[in-house]
Amino acid sequence: MGGRTRTKRMRWRHRMHLILEGGASAGPVGAIVEYGLVALIIANVIAVALETEPAFAAEWGLWLAYFEIVSVAIFTVEYAVRIWCAPEEPLTADLGPVRGRVLFALRPLMIIDLISVLPAYFVFLVPGLDLRMMRLLRLFRLLKITRYSPALQTLGDVVVTESRALFGTVLLLLIAVLFSAAAIHLVEGRVQPDVFGTIPLSMWWAITTLTTVGYGDTVPVTPLGRMVAGMTMIVGLGLFALPVGIMATAFVNAIRRREFVISLGMLARVPMFERLDARILGEIMGLLHSQTIKPGEIIAVEGENAAAMYLVIAGEVEAKLPETSFTYGPGDFFGERALLHHSPRGATMFALSACRLLVLEANDFSNLVKKHPALDLNVREMVARRRKDLEAALAEKGGGAEKDGDTERVDE
Repeated sequence: MGGRTRTKRMRWRHRMHLILEGGASAGPVGAIVEYGLVALIIANVIAVALETEPAFAAEWGLWLAYFEIVSVAIFTVEYAVRIWCAPEEPLTADLGPVRGRVLFALRPLMIIDLISVLPAYFVFLVPGLDLRMMRLLRLFRLLKITRYSPALQTLGDVVVTESRALFGTVLLLLIAVLFSAAAIHLVEGRVQPDVFGTIPLSMWWAITTLTTVGYGDTVPVTPLGRMVAGMTMIVGLGLFALPVGIMATAFVNAIRRREFVISLGMLARVPMFERLDARILGEIMGLLHSQTIKPGEIIAVEGENAAAMYLVIAGEVEAKLPETSFTYGPGDFFGERALLHHSPRGATMFALSACRLLVLEANDFSNLVKKHPALDLNVREMVARRRKDLEAALAEKGGGAEKDGDTERVDE
């Protein structure tokens, strides 16, 4: 009896882990939990901002307090469940239940989760705390949204990867601040001793000038001082462009690397390409181009000349035939007969959801086949195999001889 209870508990833990960590990919429940938590995070940030409006706080303060209690309860339960599910994590599964959970709790995202709820408990346990500081700490809940945003996670990885280059730009900026402050102190110190009398006093002017903010509270009055100010502005433009360029380039490269890995892995799993070596796959990768499709958008129309095949990276595509339809999901492909010969499309293809496709043009493929004849044989074998699979699928849906035309059409 005890073993059965433990097995049931482990199944529940595994299921909760998939829901919390997998999100929408874990099914409808995971999607509801993920989108619900994102909505709650955004609502909390809005509530923190509205609390600073005296009129709004006076009228809705009680409801804001109730909302805060409910939010803290939900975030606390979420945090506790994540800690409970820590043994399901591949990286902590072999570390034991205690050590694994401790290391899991020390992850940056888990620390953010903890900080987002601690202020509420401090206010309750320690009366007299500065509520303004607690309100600022509550804004850490906005950082929880990083968990649900691949773009923000990629940006964080980029900051870590480029930390040396970014540190170098910060060092250059500090050097520029020091030299600019020393220069303006030298030429303006006697004229305006209250503003430029010392290098530390001059550093405020150097920072505002290098950033091209220029508050105007301290300005040079001598011609030589204005020349120093002009040079400082020019240097500032160049220095602040450096980290922006570093981050932008690294971010784009990270996205390209991620898309390349996804695309190459998916290409290698396509049956017609699975026996090819990495060199040929690399050539095919160079011929692919990405296409983003909106939900309901038509990809191909029945009767038009087929000139490409498609690999589904994300989303779902439906092939609509007069008497039946077929759905393609991530990892599936369609239109491969276009790689062998140009022929009219036999089905209308449209996106059931937002899709990302990889497109391989027939003309590009023909040039590749000339260099690698074995590839042509792979495609022909795959077309024959797909035709048999489609015939079997149509037969299960009640087809017979009259379905042969459908098999031809959807195969194209």
